[in-house]
Amino acid sequence: MPDYEKYMTRCLQLAQLGEYYVAPNPMVGAVLVAADGTIISEGWHRRFGGPHAEVNCLNSESANRLIAESHTPTTLFVSLEPCSHFGKTPPCADLIVSKKDELRIERVVIGSLDPNPLVAGRGVKRLKEAGIDVITGVLEKECRHLNRRFLCLQEKHRPYIILKWAQTADGYIGSTDRRVVISNPLTKQIVHKMRAENMAIMVGTNTALTDNPKLLCTHWAGRNPVRILLDRQSRVPQNSNIFSEDAPTIVYRDNTQWQFILSDLADRAIHSVLVEGGATVLKHILETGIFDEVHIEVNPKISLHSGIKAPDCRHGFGSLFEDEEIDGNFLYTYHNY
Repeated sequence: MPDYEKYMTRCLQLAQLGEYYVAPNPMVGAVLVAADGTIISEGWHRRFGGPHAEVNCLNSESANRLIAESHTPTTLFVSLEPCSHFGKTPPCADLIVSKKDELRIERVVIGSLDPNPLVAGRGVKRLKEAGIDVITGVLEKECRHLNRRFLCLQEKHRPYIILKWAQTADGYIGSTDRRVVISNPLTKQIVHKMRAENMAIMVGTNTALTDNPKLLCTHWAGRNPVRILLDRQSRVPQNSNIFSEDAPTIVYRDNTQWQFILSDLADRAIHSVLVEGGATVLKHILETGIFDEVHIEVNPKISLHSGIKAPDCRHGFGSLFEDEEIDGNFLYTYHNY
C-alpha cells in the first residue's frame, strides 16, 4: 500500500508549478501510483483554461506502457477533489471513471474537497458510484493552505486579502516631503513575487499620486495583476502609470464600501488582492478586520522620527506565521484566520 502522505506531498509539489498561471482556478497536482509504490505518471494544472491535473496525469504516454508491464492495480492521488461539471474542460471525475479499467484504478486519494457549488462532493460521489474506493482528507490542511485564495473566493465570496507594507525602525512607512527607500533589492523582488502570486493589487489616491507606480511584476516571472485604484475624488490623472496598457485597472470611487468592493471583485472572479497602500487604505482595512494575511518589512537601519506612520499593531494582525531576515531587513508574516 503506497504511503498516502508521501504521494500527496508530491501532488502538492506538482500543483505549485502552476502557481502563476492557473488563477482563478486552483492549483492541483495528480500522481498515479502502482501497488508496489512505483510512480506511473504525474500531472498538474498548468494554465487557466487548459487541461486539469488529472487529464495531464492519466493521458500520459508512459501510463499505458507501464500499466501493461506492471499488471497491478493503481491508486490515483490528487490534491483537490476532481471536478464533476463541464466548464472550460470536461469533468475530471468522468475521465477517471472512463480510465478505470484501462489503468486499473482501484482507489482515488484526495487531499481536500472542492467547495465550488458545482463540485462540492459530487466528484467523490461519481467515483464511488463507479466502484472506486475513495479516501479524502490526506494532508488536508496543507492542500487547503496551497489553495487558500481559491477557497476564500468559493467559501466567503470575496477575494483573499493580503496587506503589505515596509516600515522604518521607528515605525514610519514614508516621509511627507520626500521619497524614502525602505526595501532593499532582494525584498523588492519578493514584493514582485507577491504581485505575481495574486490576481490584483490595490492602492489609494495618495500612493498613485506620490509614487506614480505601474504596479507590475517586472522583477518576477508571471502575469501582471489587475490594478485596483481607490480614488474617491477622481484626482489621479488618466496619463498616470497606473492606467498604462500593461494591465487592466479598476477604479472605485467610494473607498468605504468594502463589502461592495469585495463582492464586486468576487463577481469578476478575482480571488486575491495584494494591498500595498497607502497608510489610510491599510489602516481602514485593518479596522474592518476583512483581511487574511499581513506582511511587514522592517528596515532596522533607517529611522525618520516623523512622517507617515505605519499601521498600529494594536489593531491586531493575527498570529505570527513566519519571520525571516533578508539582506538586513526583517520580514514578518501574520495570518488572520
